[in-house]
Amino acid sequence: MQRPTAPGPDSGWEGLDDLLRRLVRDAGPSGAMLFLLPPGGQVLQLAMVFGSSWHIVAPWARIGVDEAIPAAEAARERRLVWVGTPEELAAHYPRLRFVVPHDHAVAAAPIITGDAVWGTACLLWPAWHPAQLCPAELEAIDAFCRQAGPLLQQAAACNDPLLPTAEPRVLEPVRSHVPDRAEALAAYDFTARLPGALSMDLDGRVTFLSESAADLLGGCAADLLGARPWDELEWLSDPTFEDRFRAAVISRQPTVFAAVRPPDLRLSFQLYPDAFGISIHITPLAYDPAATTESSSTSSPGPAGAAALYHLMHLAATLTETVGVADVADRVADQLVPGFGAQGLVLMTVDEGRLRIVSHRGYTRAFLAHIDGEPLTSHTPRARALTTQTPAFFTSFAEYQRAYPDAVRYGDRNAWAFLPLIISRRPLGLLILSYDQARHFPPAERTILISLAGLIAQALDRARLYDAKHSLACTLQEGLLPQSLPSVPGLEVAARYLPAGHGMDIGGDFYDLIRCAEVGAAAAIGDVQGHDVQAAALMGQLRTAVHAHAAGGTDAGELLACTNRLLCDLNPGRFASCMYTYLDLIRHRALLATAGHLPPLIRRPDGSTGILRLPPGPLLGITPDADYTTVGIPIPPGTTLALYTDGLVESPGVDIDHAIADLVQQLARGRDDNMETVIDALLQHTEHAIPHTDDIALLLIHVKT
Repeated sequence: MQRPTAPGPDSGWEGLDDLLRRLVRDAGPSGAMLFLLPPGGQVLQLAMVFGSSWHIVAPWARIGVDEAIPAAEAARERRLVWVGTPEELAAHYPRLRFVVPHDHAVAAAPIITGDAVWGTACLLWPAWHPAQLCPAELEAIDAFCRQAGPLLQQAAACNDPLLPTAEPRVLEPVRSHVPDRAEALAAYDFTARLPGALSMDLDGRVTFLSESAADLLGGCAADLLGARPWDELEWLSDPTFEDRFRAAVISRQPTVFAAVRPPDLRLSFQLYPDAFGISIHITPLAYDPAATTESSSTSSPGPAGAAALYHLMHLAATLTETVGVADVADRVADQLVPGFGAQGLVLMTVDEGRLRIVSHRGYTRAFLAHIDGEPLTSHTPRARALTTQTPAFFTSFAEYQRAYPDAVRYGDRNAWAFLPLIISRRPLGLLILSYDQARHFPPAERTILISLAGLIAQALDRARLYDAKHSLACTLQEGLLPQSLPSVPGLEVAARYLPAGHGMDIGGDFYDLIRCAEVGAAAAIGDVQGHDVQAAALMGQLRTAVHAHAAGGTDAGELLACTNRLLCDLNPGRFASCMYTYLDLIRHRALLATAGHLPPLIRRPDGSTGILRLPPGPLLGITPDADYTTVGIPIPPGTTLALYTDGLVESPGVDIDHAIADLVQQLARGRDDNMETVIDALLQHTEHAIPHTDDIALLLIHVKT
């Protein structure tokens, strides 16, 4: 076999650059983002940005494939996701709409080759885009995905996968015309004559300002060039200015607002965005005492800039979707490092008087091994911040070392924030952020970071409670389901149980295989209503009853009648379905009865496959005097029976009859007599065909030849 050749320069990052530029040219979005999914990964990582800046898109640096975000949904469901109106965005993706309130349309398309998903292309259009994508836009998106997939696949095949770095590649637009010297001078003269001309790039940094603009802003032109105005001018540090800038970048719509430069100079800011940046025209407004008073009251420095506030809201919205501690830890690490410019993060929880690391970014495991398990009684900034429940900020390593002479420094880290996670005056853990550059941590930033710590503490507290309940429930269910199936001469069996993946991940699905003397065996499968501890407990009682009656040789129909009377006597307020099969391995005959359960499937020795239609009996637990009919069928050597619960074939919007027929066809293809191979193929097929929302139990029984 010929070995794949290493990708050339045009088939690596440069090739992706060209493809994304072509996509933007042909589809015409105002912005684009490329997310890559490392092989075997569950987190989409932002790799490329067009039409925006890293400063704005940082909250989406890492997106779990299970999140309610168009880019994640496209990868998860392997389909194009289009959100054409603000109303649709708010209805289906409330977190995204809450964090990005500026109107825009979104398209997200998965990059797929075969069964592999390599990432997602996400495009943004201004709000005036039509409610549907046009054929040319659809073709451009499809062409990008068709070409990007093989490129990424080839790089991975050559053991040189394209992996995103800490910060994405920000692509600059290609200018259709480069002015000559005369044109450039004429443009400069024009802007110099125009009162209050100011230009900013997409990152918010000043690239040009006229002398009149500098005079109006009350700043030094040399200081403002290359800086963000809200960072340099205290009177513009109110989030309004940065928020209007973000709105113009995202929506591509001109916007106007007014602000007061102390003591009483009212200025109008007119923002005109395009793919290269923002042109701003600043003009003085007539003096208005009422407006001056109102504006002055809001122009004092707020608690933080708009970017920090958006990051805070984004993390708060993200944490509402987390479940367990590991989920919270991953989301916190994914959001805070890019969102707040940190180079390192450590999240620790308290466990029996010690600090244990649950998540980290920007550190080696070898370095963290020295602090993992640190006792709360130790004299370290970590233990002290938590025991005193007081945040600690160190603006430089010199300051850090003065407070803790034995402090160990990681690399060139030069600033730290130690934020205790407290809930109801009870310490839960500690969040540590570190920076390579000295950082002053002004009051506004400290306020934001302390608020973040409070949000994280609440999420961790809920997550720990969930994990405790989940562990208890899983332990209960594992104890009720068979740990292994008995070995029965003449039979080959395979079984699987898959939780629903929501709620507490437990339910009432069960299966069992029972040896009956030396000549037979019994198989049972069932489903108790509900997905909670009570459903699991009732499932255990039913399985025990079925097992006891089967061991005593009870007829199939009578066994279900006895189990039904037991359930009615227990009166749990729930019902259950059950399929019971007795396998006579001497006469090669099976006796079956059903209590409202889905029909079993059969594959005969000649390869013909079908559905066993049985007389339907009522569900268990409805009426105590119900009767159940026993049906006998031949099971010559080479026969395979498939018993399953409804989670395998049932889902909202899916026709269950079609799903069962599809399952029959898949069973027919599984001619390998190795039941473990066959059962894995069945589950893999249905996983791609049906979005599962319920528990799945599957039991395959093969009569050996």
